[in-house]
Order: sequence, then C-alpha cells, then structure tokens
Amino acid sequence: SARRVMAAGGRSWFRALALGVSFLKCLLIPAYYSTDFEVHRNWLAITHNLPLSQWYYEATSEWTLDYPPFFAWFEYALSHVAKYFDPKMLVIENLNYTSRATIFFQRFSVIFTDILFIYAVRECCRCVNGKRAAKDILEKPTFILAVLLLWNFGLLIVDHIHFQYNGFLFGLMLLSVARLCQKRYLEGALLFAVLLHFKHIYMYVAPAYGIYLLRSYCFTANNADGSLKWRSFSLLHVTLLGLIVCLVSALSLGPFIVLGQLPQVLSRLFPFKRGLCHAYWAPNFWALYNAMDKALTIFGLKCNFLDPTKIPKASMTGGLVQEFQHTVLPSVTPLATLICTFISILPSVFCLWFKPQGPRGFLQCLVLCALSSFMFGWHVHEKAILLAILPLSLLSVQRAKDAGIYLILTTTGHFSLFPLLFTSPELPIKILLMLLFTVYSFSSLKSLFRRERPLLNWLETIYLIQLVPLEIFCEIIFPLTPWKRHFPFVPLLLTSVYCALGVTYVWLKLYISVLTERISVRQKAE
Repeated sequence: SARRVMAAGGRSWFRALALGVSFLKCLLIPAYYSTDFEVHRNWLAITHNLPLSQWYYEATSEWTLDYPPFFAWFEYALSHVAKYFDPKMLVIENLNYTSRATIFFQRFSVIFTDILFIYAVRECCRCVNGKRAAKDILEKPTFILAVLLLWNFGLLIVDHIHFQYNGFLFGLMLLSVARLCQKRYLEGALLFAVLLHFKHIYMYVAPAYGIYLLRSYCFTANNADGSLKWRSFSLLHVTLLGLIVCLVSALSLGPFIVLGQLPQVLSRLFPFKRGLCHAYWAPNFWALYNAMDKALTIFGLKCNFLDPTKIPKASMTGGLVQEFQHTVLPSVTPLATLICTFISILPSVFCLWFKPQGPRGFLQCLVLCALSSFMFGWHVHEKAILLAILPLSLLSVQRAKDAGIYLILTTTGHFSLFPLLFTSPELPIKILLMLLFTVYSFSSLKSLFRRERPLLNWLETIYLIQLVPLEIFCEIIFPLTPWKRHFPFVPLLLTSVYCALGVTYVWLKLYISVLTERISVRQKAE
C-alpha cells in the first residue's frame, strides 16, 4: 500500500508539472510570432485545397512545402479542424492572413499536439534509474528530469512564441529513445522511422540509431569481455528492421514515386541553393570561420594586403546575408560540410560499436551526432541545438560529469536563441523564462550531485557569467550608439561567435569524456 501511495504521489506531481507548463503556453498565445506562422498557415491551405500531386509544386507563397510527406498529411488533418475556426485561413491566396481565430487555432494546435511530448517525457522518466533514494521528491532524478524536459526554455520559446511544431516531434524522438532503453527495439525503430518522415532534420542522429540497433538487436549476445559475438547475428531481426524502414518509407514516399515526383519532393527537402549559414549564423564552427574571415579582411585592408576594389561590398556591410562570400579564407561547399560532418560523427559511432554501454552509450552517441551535425552542417538553423540539449537532459541527471556538460550547453544554446525574439515586449519574457530555467537547472543538479566535485570549473563559470554583460550590451547599450546605423549586425555577430565558443568547447569536452571512458566489468557483462 505504501508503494501505491508513492505511485499516486508520483503521478500527481507529474500531472501538476504538465498542467503548469500547458497553462504557461496558453498565456503565450498573444505573443510575437515569426514568419513560420505564415509558413504553416500556407501549408494548411495547400494540403486542404490541392490534390496530392500538386503539394510539392505549389509556389504562390515564397514559403513552399519543404517538410517530408508525413508532415504534409499532419497539416492536411489539421486543416479539417481549422475550417471550423476560420475558413479564410485555408485560402492559398490569403498571404500573411492573421485573424484572431487563426492565431488561436494555430497556437492551440501546438499546445494540443504537445500531449505526445508530455507522454514521452513520462516514459523517459521511467527509464532513469532512481538509485539515489531521495527523501524529498524535489531531489529525485526523475522529478528533475521531468522539469528539465517539460519546462525546457528553448522548446517553449521556439514553439510557443516564435512558432513551430517541435514539441510533438521531440515527443516521437524521446519516446523512441525510451522504447530502446526498455529494450522494445522494434517499437523504437518504428517511431524513429516515422519521425524521419515527419521532419528530415532528425537524419542528424540516424547513425546513432542505426549502429545501436545493429549492435544490440541484430546481434543478440556479447562475449564475456564485452566484445561482439559474431555468431549471434540474427537474420530475422535484420529482416524485421528492414521491413519497418521499407514500409514506413513506402507509406510516406510511395504515392510520390507512383506520380514520378520523387525528384521534386527531394529538391524541396534539400535546398542546397541556400547559403552556408542561415541569415542569423547558428553558433557553430562556420560562425567562427566566418568571423575569422571578417577579421582577416579588416586586418588585410588596414595593412594594405588586400585590394579594397576586389572585395564584395556585401561581405563587409550586409553582415549576415544568406550567400556569404569569403574573401580571405577558402569558400565552403556543401560537399565540404558533408565530409566534415561525416568525419566528426565517426569516432562516436565507433565508440558505440566497440565500447557498448547500453542505453547510456546510445544517448552519448545520439548527442554527439546531433552536436557534430550542428557544428559542421550546411545551412544549420540555430534551433537545431535543441536536438542535442533534450537527449543530454537524460544523461545530466545520472552522472555529475554529464551534468556539468549539460549546464554549459543548455545555457549557451538557449542564450543563442535570444535573437529569434527581437521584439521589445518579448524581451522581459525571454530573460525571465531563461533565468528561471537556468537557475533551476543549476540548483537542482548541484543538489543532486552535492557529494561529488563541483559541476563547473572556474573557467567555465566565468565564461557563462560573461553572457550577462553580453546581453546588456546587445539589447541596451548597442541600440543607443551611432554604430547601430552602420553595423546593425554586430549584436548578432557577437552573440553567435561567443556562443559558438561554448558549443565547440562542449562538443570537444563530451568527445574527450566518451573516448577516454573505461568500461566497468558490470557494463561489459551487460
């Protein structure tokens, strides 16, 4: 009976957290929204009015359909509810249409579909080993993890202010992770395959899934030293996995293959005509590369090494344009970014194969794949950092070393999302929410690992504290200076480059931690 009371208590605190964050999301309904709001309104209209054969050709709006078919079907389903709110939002020609009913419907559809995310978080909390028997519920790893995921600052502002549907997509991902942790491999594989056909950015982490399923599911046994027992290979298991992938792909892409439109769909999904960096540089290796190029150009002009007439004007004044021309360093091609990404992912995949550590090894590889793709990918969006932050939350409540890495990444990564919300009414909201989340993550993880060494060293602490003066300069001081007219891109550049240093540091630190880790005898036996 004591256990039943505990379970009931457990359910009630989780319900309170989920309801609390849903209420907050409702309060954010009138907040600023980005062009993504119009993107999704347009997709509702396209899928509602046109036959399937025209979905990936329609181009009345500049925001053409560029997500995989499952997402298009999701918009199609939503459109049948939308018509009861305001049928005018489903007219393709109604560009930038925003009635109050439209805003309410779109916002509410994001909040409603987050039910899947809430369920996935609950399943992930069940996977966390609660070996530390905490008397206080607030110090239980499961409670801390639930808050870090449900109240994640990045997800809140990207989905419920800026506007996107990442909640239920991350729900699918976390649910697939939970199923793999529970050794329900086929369910996990099915969920991930479905997820890929909702949004193809999750291809970033596909290598981790592929290798982990091959190692843990297709090979059914290990030797005593932890190495692979080659004779345990199961043809049936490989066939089942292959069937899942083929069936999901056939369901998604089949109709377009029949129509002979696969090349058209793929050209929409992978538009390599866009520049190396997004209009606002994501804080990755290329942001540092671009900044280095700018610095060398200025230095070269000062010292008369460069001819001012041969330098493209846009590269110096336009700041963060889509097509960024490098003047000193060699220009980067999509192929070069692909090779860099591939090389940076390889060691983590090798570790997963040769040093299997069960679900934790899989999660580490997942985070490293996400971070490596973020660091070296082509035209990376700053929002992609959430792909590493959310899975890393699961690791952060289990080991002090990972908790320290998580704190640096989450603070830097979330701060780098600030420029997404550039309107003044949202300034106090984003600062307050970020402070609340950051203070909670620091204090809860610190209390969880209080018997171990400090989570951050002095250098890391100084780096994170410097974000405060950086924000004050970008938001308050810089707009008052005369530089604002001539160099409007400076705050973005500073934010991007400063955060890129932190993300790069985390990537290196996590890699060193994974590569130098020794496997205990118990883990080998597993």
